[in-house]
Amino acid sequence: MTTLYVGNLPWNTTADELGEFFSSYGHVESSRIITDRETGRSRGFGFIEVGEEDAERMTQELNGKDFGGRPLTVNEAKPKQM
Repeated sequence: MTTLYVGNLPWNTTADELGEFFSSYGHVESSRIITDRETGRSRGFGFIEVGEEDAERMTQELNGKDFGGRPLTVNEAKPKQM
């Protein structure tokens, strides 16, 4: 599995909508939207887990693609810095 970072999401995007959008480009194992701990509102980005064979194609085809009127930022997620 490969985790992709998806940024510049519209604030009202749900994890299901994100997963559904990406699933037309390959198999999506899971999707999640990152929310603010205090307010519960979307922070405008999320992550999807996809098969390694789909990750590169999704990155190439979906980076910059319009989603809800905004150009997506899609790249391989970096490990969290401590």
